[in-house]
Amino acid sequence: MGRLFGTDGARGVANTELTCELAMNIGKAAAMVLAGHSGAGAAAKKPRVVIGKDTRISGDMLEAALVAGLCSVGADVELLGVLPTPAVAYLVKKYGADAGIMISASHNPCEFNGIKLFNGEGYKLPDALEEEIEAIVLDGAQPYAAPTGGGLGRVSTRKTAAADYIARLLSTTDVRLDGMRLLLDCANGSAAATAAKLFSALGADCTVIHDTPDGVNINEKCGSTHIELMAEAIKKGRYFAGIAFDGDADRCLAIDETGSFIDGDQIMIGLGLHMKQAGTLKGDTLVATVMSNLGFFRAAEEHGLATAATKVGDRYVLEEMLEKDYMIGGEQSGHVILREFATTGDGQLTAVQLLAACRENGWKLSRLAEMMPRFPQVLINVRADAAGKAAYTADKKLAAEIEKANAALGKTGRILIRPSGTEPVIRVMVEGKDFDGINKIAVELSEKIKEVIHDT
Repeated sequence: MGRLFGTDGARGVANTELTCELAMNIGKAAAMVLAGHSGAGAAAKKPRVVIGKDTRISGDMLEAALVAGLCSVGADVELLGVLPTPAVAYLVKKYGADAGIMISASHNPCEFNGIKLFNGEGYKLPDALEEEIEAIVLDGAQPYAAPTGGGLGRVSTRKTAAADYIARLLSTTDVRLDGMRLLLDCANGSAAATAAKLFSALGADCTVIHDTPDGVNINEKCGSTHIELMAEAIKKGRYFAGIAFDGDADRCLAIDETGSFIDGDQIMIGLGLHMKQAGTLKGDTLVATVMSNLGFFRAAEEHGLATAATKVGDRYVLEEMLEKDYMIGGEQSGHVILREFATTGDGQLTAVQLLAACRENGWKLSRLAEMMPRFPQVLINVRADAAGKAAYTADKKLAAEIEKANAALGKTGRILIRPSGTEPVIRVMVEGKDFDGINKIAVELSEKIKEVIHDT
């Protein structure tokens, strides 16, 4: 994890941690680095950058700062407006831009915001390029370009961005969803700009909630971070499914017709089995992370699917997919990458493909839970700043205690503890067949971690 960029871009509390000055300098450095690697520059042409954002109140402020930075080093900017993150990843290539920027803090509360960078092919930047940007911003590795006159960048607006993205998603399936009753939770975020039009165009009977963003209500008791609130509404309304997106709609989770929760692991099992039957699952392999439920790995084996596990973060999932030519990968949180259609996780694309698979196979959504029963899992977030994370990582005695507890669980469970790359927490996850037992272990380890952090 870098000094500016975590596992999913630069992120922090807007205006105190992620300041206008920092955003402007990231814009300057990003334009210089990406132009250098794409061949765009003074000798060739001005680099062109597209910018999208979610619905946070700080988005306008950070967009203005980024635009100022980009134009000041000679980059032209095209504003896309409020869109999902995967829309920016798709449109940067469609529009022939050199880079794309998404202003979003995904599932975090409104006071946070972030800056995600994509190259001209729509992929998140590799660590090496992010480090080049960090070196310019933090170390002054090279002076910022300072063109004058006609060398400055211009700003324009693309009014068809949302429609172009919706058209792309519609092109990924021939299956109609006529008569399928859906409850869509847009998290008062980016999906509010696209979800209703998308699923209605497929013929679904849609009820849309939390689609009235006001700048501060993004992810507030809604969306994929509060999906449990949909359960009763699904059962009472006799819906086929409830689909909940996060703030920037790069992930989705679901509620089946019984009111039960369907997570990203179960979605991948269902889609993977469907793709295997269709002959489109290369290597019959699903790519997940080490945080995927044990039930995922057991279910994959039972259905004749191979698995590969990576570090946490969809960028690492994608790296494995590209290296081994795998077609589907993702995270328990609902980030699912479908490489045939997208370069990054896309909640609405995932939902389209999942619902189409259900319609083609005659499945109810609850079929996914039958395919993959989940092992009980306890997740505790321990608050920790950078110093606390460092103290945890360096404590060898604590590491030995964790390893001893893991060994005691054996094949019946496991312990995974990691500092978050996007939030000021250390995540303590314990998994096994006995909920009371794993909960006791999780609480005890969390308390020991707190002691280590507080002693620093």
